[in-house]
Amino acid sequence: MSLPGWFPDFSEPMRLLWLLAVPVLVLLYVWARRQRNKRGIRFTNTGMLGAVVRQQSQWRRHLTVLLSLLSLIALTAAWAKPYAQVEVPRERATIVVVLDISQSMQATDVRPDRMTVAKNQAIDFVKSLPPQYNVALVTLSGAPAMVARPTTDRSAIIRGIETRNLQDSTAIGESIVVGLQALDQAPKPKGADEEAAPGAIVLLTDGENTNGRPGDQGAALAKAAGVKIYAIGFGTENGYVDLDGKREPAPVNHDQLRRIAEISEGEYFRAATNDQLKKVYADIGSSVGYELAHRETTAAWAGWGLGFGVLAALAAISLAARWPS
Repeated sequence: MSLPGWFPDFSEPMRLLWLLAVPVLVLLYVWARRQRNKRGIRFTNTGMLGAVVRQQSQWRRHLTVLLSLLSLIALTAAWAKPYAQVEVPRERATIVVVLDISQSMQATDVRPDRMTVAKNQAIDFVKSLPPQYNVALVTLSGAPAMVARPTTDRSAIIRGIETRNLQDSTAIGESIVVGLQALDQAPKPKGADEEAAPGAIVLLTDGENTNGRPGDQGAALAKAAGVKIYAIGFGTENGYVDLDGKREPAPVNHDQLRRIAEISEGEYFRAATNDQLKKVYADIGSSVGYELAHRETTAAWAGWGLGFGVLAALAAISLAARWPS
C-alpha cells in the first residue's frame, strides 16, 4: 500500500484499521472528564474539597494520555510492517573525474588560483570515495585526454591530478565523450547475474566551450548511456587571465553547465571559493555514494512506540507521587 506525503508504505495495511480506536479513546477520555466535573459540582465548599481530594496537575494528566496515544499509534504502525525508501551505501560504482586544465584555470579570483584549489579539492574528493569504487581521470582542454582508466588505485589518480599542466582551449562536449569512453573501460560483471556498476561523471570547469562539439551534445550522449553528470561551475564573475600581454575575462558560464546537468538528469553546483568547492564535492560524494532502496522500518516505529510508552509511564508515576508543596 502506497500513501502520499511523508507517511511510509505498509506491507500489512489492514492492520492500520486498529488506529480507529484512537479517536474512540479520545472521546471516552473527554466524556470521563466531563462526568468527573459534574460530580465535582456537588461540593459547594471548595475548601473542604481541596482538603479531602488532593488537586492533581491537569497538564500532567493530559500529557499522560497524549503520550499513551502516541505510543499506541507508533506500535500499530510498526505492527503493519512499514517500509520506506532510504539511502544505503552503494557496493560498487565507477566515477570519472573530469578536471579543467585550460588556461583560464590560472585566474587568481580564487586564492591562490583556480587550478591549485581545484586540484587539492579533487584529490580530497577522490580520497573520500569508498575504496571499492573505480575512479578514472579525464583532463578538460582543447584536446581532452584519459589520464587514468577506471581503477581502485587512488595513488594513480592522485598522481595524475598533481602532475597536470595548463593547456589551451576548452572542449567540454568532447571531454564528456572521453569520460563515457572511460566508463566503458570499467571492470565488467563477472557473472551473468551480476549487474554492471553504475557510473557517473563529475565535471569541474570554469570556462566556455571553445572547441569540438557543444556541451549539450555530450550531455545528450551521457543521458542515452544512463550516465548522470555532476557539473561544477568553479570561479567568480570577476575572474581574468593575462595571455600574451592581454587581459582576458574568464567568467563562469553557469547557464551552459546547468543545461549539461539537466540534460543528463544530473545536478549542477556553483562554487566561488575554496570552502564552497569543498562542500560541493562532499555533496556529490553523498549523491554518488548512496542509492535509494526499499527497507522495512518496523524497528524504528517500534522504538518510537516504546519511547512514548516509557514517557507515558513516567508521567503516570508523577501523577501518583506526592510532591512536596
